[in-house]
Amino acid sequence: MRSFKHREAVLSDHRYGKYPGSRSIEELIKRGIVVIDKPKGPTSHQVTAWIKEILGIDKAGHTGTLDPKVTGVLVVALQKSTKTMPALKGLDKEYIALMLLHDDVGDEELLETVKKFRGRIKQVPPKKSAVKRRERTREIKKLELLERDGKKVLMKIKCEAGTYIRKLIHDMGEELGCGAHMKELRRTAVGPFEETEAVKLQTLKDNYIFSREDKNRDIRKNILPVEVVADISKCIIIKDTAIEAVCNGAELGTGGVSSVEEGIKKDDVVLLLSGKGELVAIGKARMDTKDIYTKNEGRAVTLINVIMERGTYPKAWK
Repeated sequence: MRSFKHREAVLSDHRYGKYPGSRSIEELIKRGIVVIDKPKGPTSHQVTAWIKEILGIDKAGHTGTLDPKVTGVLVVALQKSTKTMPALKGLDKEYIALMLLHDDVGDEELLETVKKFRGRIKQVPPKKSAVKRRERTREIKKLELLERDGKKVLMKIKCEAGTYIRKLIHDMGEELGCGAHMKELRRTAVGPFEETEAVKLQTLKDNYIFSREDKNRDIRKNILPVEVVADISKCIIIKDTAIEAVCNGAELGTGGVSSVEEGIKKDDVVLLLSGKGELVAIGKARMDTKDIYTKNEGRAVTLINVIMERGTYPKAWK
């Protein structure tokens, strides 16, 4: 259960802004996020390019690359939503992987090896990776065997962002002494975004084309409002009178805060929301929750990216 401390209860003026759920399709696309079920074959970059073409937009970005042969959840931010990347990147990933052992291995030996690869592990990125090949630590939060058929082993893996599953399976094979490689891989979740809500490219295209003619094929079912990032980040609700200043690049002072979520620590990435729940900006906390709640002056948040357009709310300074 999320908990907020209320500095000052302020009603949001209905004349300005708009509740996220009442946006038009065009407004939703401008501030939306699509969870795509990536097919086998194209790169993540190509899939993102197709989404831009389908929706007729010039800006979109995915939050974590999938290799061409890998299928599954690809989270793509549209237009203004690309500015939320600091909050979207770094989310845990979940996979279903098929490991092919190169020789026979006993069940008990396999289970013991699986245990060794849970928790914090060391990895050196593969040669084809886009990052420097130096040892780094990643956390394997879940690693369980689902099925086994001889040398084929089906596993479920939940891990920290930046974990190389192909390398994980290779290293398990080395530990077993028989060798192993990844046969197939599907990403089933990125943070709170799961494959059950993922949409195929063709479905997205069809629903967008017919959304204005057939209510049963509403594109709204496929595009999430940008405010879903509030589910993965700490939030601060700001007063209407502070919104336009923030939209013009001003840091948020404690006096502009209406409510602050419990658990915010200095330097955390936080979301600034209007009283209607609109995402105004993303920033970095300069104080923890207690100080934001109790102090009458000082910088509460420095800005990273502004999402809301200037002029949505009236300015409150002369």
